Amino acid sequence: MALSENIPALSVVIPVFNEEDNVDLLYQRLHAALSGLGSVEYIFVNDGSQDETLPRVRALRDRDPSVKYLSFSRNFGHQVAVTAGLDVALGRAVVIIDADLQDPPEVIPELYKKFEEGFDVVYAVRSQRRGEGFLKKLTAKIFYRLLRFLTGFSIPVDVGDFRLMSRRSIEVFNKLRERHRYVRGMVSWLGFRQTGVSYIRDPRHSGETKYSVGKMFKLATDGITSFSNVPLQFAGHLGFWISGGSLFYILYIVAMKLFTDKPVIGWASTMTAIIFFGGIQMMTLGVIGEYIGRISDEVKQRPIYIVAETGGIAS
Repeated sequence: MALSENIPALSVVIPVFNEEDNVDLLYQRLHAALSGLGSVEYIFVNDGSQDETLPRVRALRDRDPSVKYLSFSRNFGHQVAVTAGLDVALGRAVVIIDADLQDPPEVIPELYKKFEEGFDVVYAVRSQRRGEGFLKKLTAKIFYRLLRFLTGFSIPVDVGDFRLMSRRSIEVFNKLRERHRYVRGMVSWLGFRQTGVSYIRDPRHSGETKYSVGKMFKLATDGITSFSNVPLQFAGHLGFWISGGSLFYILYIVAMKLFTDKPVIGWASTMTAIIFFGGIQMMTLGVIGEYIGRISDEVKQRPIYIVAETGGIAS
């Protein structure tokens, strides 16, 4: 994309889902924090909100032409909302930030400074996570390190979607159109020059988190299956070793029958082994089925999202 005076210095992509109590305050803090960076566009992506989020975004748009928005026909998910915002962002650099105010807008100038130093991706690293329980912190810590271990490239740990991306990295990212999206992994996969800036994550300003346990599990599954074949390889290795162990057990039974008078008994242990191996088989079939299901979703070639309404977005 050729640069011109009409292209903003920075685009801020803000996915929103039932964030009526946070939209106005977020805009105020963003506007105050970014006033010294030049022209800025604010792109709200309404992910099928059922409250007053969209009317409040419309009201912001009426007051400030730099506010733009997309509104989905239904809820497509946070990662898809981020994708839609990146699709339409025009800035030389683009920041992704959630609307819950856990990620402080005041950190963005630090990210932009690194961009001016020549970095294409500047991700915000959570040095502290205020307002989050021990279990969530522990599971997040385990997941990030497990994903880093399973994938063949470096994905920064303790990093969410709060980050800045350069125009050239955005243009490459927008060519990646898989349906099951794990944005932070996809951005790491791009390469380019990447660095991090540490910050303290605040508690949610109001409302409840939109990432339930089920959604967190799905995000984790998307992250692992999108960037690693290790689960499939593990299923194959597990089957090989179990088959090998079963063969030795069969040889043992045959030897006991042919060369000793000692009968082979143990109905309970036999049934336990059958149930155990049956469970292993179902687990491996489930892993294979997960990958096959994702292949099925990809070949259907359905659109990633459907936009019902826009404001200020060029067609």
